[in-house]
Amino acid sequence: MTTETRSTTAGGIDYTAIDSAIGLNWYDADPNLQQLVERMALPEDRAFAEQHLRNMGGVIGGPIAARAEVTDKHPPSLEKYDASGNEINEVVHHPGALETKRDLWENGFIGLRWTEEVRRTRAGHLPSVVNSGFSYFLSQAETGMLCAIGMTSSAAGIVDQHAPADVRERFLPHLTTMDYAEAWDGGMFLTEIRGGSDLAASECGAVKSADGWRVSGSKWFCSNLDAEAILALARPEGADPGLRGLALFLIPRRRRDGTRNGMHIRRLKDKLGTRAVPTGEVDFVDAEAYLMGREQGETAARDGRGINRMMEMVQGSRAGIALMGLGIMRRSFLEAAIYAHHRTAFGRLIAEFPLVRETLVEMAVEVEAGCAIAFEMGEAGTRRDEESKRLYRILVPLAKLRCARRGLDLASQAVEIHGGNGYIENWPVARQLRDAQCHTIWEGTENIICLDVLRSMTKEHADEALFARVERALGGAEHPALTNTASQVGRAVDEVKEAIAWLEHAPQEVRLLQARRLSNYMADVVQAGLLIEEAVWELAHKNSARKAIVARYFVATRLTDRPLRGITSADTTVLDFFEPIVRYQPVSPKAIG
Repeated sequence: MTTETRSTTAGGIDYTAIDSAIGLNWYDADPNLQQLVERMALPEDRAFAEQHLRNMGGVIGGPIAARAEVTDKHPPSLEKYDASGNEINEVVHHPGALETKRDLWENGFIGLRWTEEVRRTRAGHLPSVVNSGFSYFLSQAETGMLCAIGMTSSAAGIVDQHAPADVRERFLPHLTTMDYAEAWDGGMFLTEIRGGSDLAASECGAVKSADGWRVSGSKWFCSNLDAEAILALARPEGADPGLRGLALFLIPRRRRDGTRNGMHIRRLKDKLGTRAVPTGEVDFVDAEAYLMGREQGETAARDGRGINRMMEMVQGSRAGIALMGLGIMRRSFLEAAIYAHHRTAFGRLIAEFPLVRETLVEMAVEVEAGCAIAFEMGEAGTRRDEESKRLYRILVPLAKLRCARRGLDLASQAVEIHGGNGYIENWPVARQLRDAQCHTIWEGTENIICLDVLRSMTKEHADEALFARVERALGGAEHPALTNTASQVGRAVDEVKEAIAWLEHAPQEVRLLQARRLSNYMADVVQAGLLIEEAVWELAHKNSARKAIVARYFVATRLTDRPLRGITSADTTVLDFFEPIVRYQPVSPKAIG
């Protein structure tokens, strides 16, 4: 079997027959994703979902993944002046990066949901598993590129929902087209040097002009720097201080007359990772801008809703970063599994050593737990009922918290599996580790994200929707292989509720101090519940207990107090079920009791 053929059989994945993750179709090589599609997509959507995921899995797993190894070593550069000394402020990309963008645009990474077919047959909504799957694939190959693509998609949504008609007509076709020659990138510039995550401290200002608005001020950390359509917060003249005084503006790179807008790039950041996306510092000087809001004028600019509109985009970006972390998790596991089945030491494949087996099993379980929460997040984000909106509100920060951190953890484990080779840039796992660190920072550090979990509970009572979802997931766990595990998760849910009730009466500083512990406990609970739900489905539809083993292992290691840290438990799950878990082989329910 070669990397050009499908890598799965009834006997699971044969890693000894795979030379590299690059060249695989990443849909065909991912039985867990295939099962998610079968379970989550509506029957009428399944063929559509499989078609587009298989196509995108081939494009990203093949040429895009191969290019990423080259373009990472040739990041964008800034050309500030032309030969005559005129300021041009052009970001120069490696040709391979532009080819990758072309492949993504022309295969519908952004534009598919805006096609006439999707508008006509699906009311403009892709199956959530397709949306999430596209991002999951791209982050495995090039997570920096996903930043640029994700911002473009988010900008399109904001323009569609909030731009005045003439602005919408001008920008939206370019942001949603599948014709790369006509495509415009989107960007989101929030961070200022004095404020950081404290957006209330933003000092960028806006003044009304005869034909619109002019924005002046500096932004400190701007990703997708050469975007054609930039969304930024600025404070209109005379507006109140704080968050409510900020308005959301669309700032084009070029004015209506085609000349360069008042945007000056100071420099590009020399980053640890995510090198594919240009990030830098920007000064706006009387930059032509358009107020985002169907109502226009100075009064509309001070309606206090600018921060709400921007947070719509931030929420979408955080969801995207959760999928970025998940993609790093999956690629790290895949590279580690392939390497462990080729590398020999002491006369044996290292995949045969118990501690390596334990690491690979734990990585596989973490990937599937990450998929469970991230794809559920995507599904909740497509529904419009109030319960789903509350569920999405809390799942976004929980998924971002969990997948960003676990992405970093698994990238580090993949490096260790590779040994000294993993520390060398010739191998892809070094880049995965560099890229993974960014996800714990982008769109809010871990601390900020945990505080957002608290905010979702206080303002929207989103925890109620979360617990209701977990309880629904546990409701069908009647198979003997799952009943005890489901009971353990149920007790954990009760514990989390008790903790929340206690914190409601605790001093504010104590509540803030415990935010991280609470958020991680909640993430454990929801992942466990969703894995059990998946296991119930697999038992019923596949007559396989593989996912039940995954769910049981996750609960045993995350939610169960084990005497002497489990050393004396004699639990050999990672050895007994290594092949089914790591190679995705089915397991007879009779095998686990």
